[in-house]
Amino acid sequence: MTEPPEPKTFEDDNGKAVLATDRDGNQMFVVSLFVKQRRTEEGGRRPKGEEIRVTLEIDPGEEFGDGDQVELVNPRVSPYQMTNANGVVTNSGISFRASTVKRAGTSFE
Repeated sequence: MTEPPEPKTFEDDNGKAVLATDRDGNQMFVVSLFVKQRRTEEGGRRPKGEEIRVTLEIDPGEEFGDGDQVELVNPRVSPYQMTNANGVVTNSGISFRASTVKRAGTSFE
């Protein structure tokens, strides 16, 4: 973990920070993680990792800190593409989402 979970926010049309909610009005959270593939062969090299931001649907409720090893509960990756009024693609990528995070090696209740 590179940044602990915090409430997810976005800027409204007036530039004011607003708490992000899902369709049902439940507050969402965001966490920054450094992800890296585990070594699969003895002495083998792992590919370099990448920092990602993951939207969480449930408040993890625990204190987490920089460097904590965590697991995502019900992780999902979704491609997205945004177009303007003329149909021109203005932005695209992938988004990461999970129900929540838990400490690595623990059960989720």
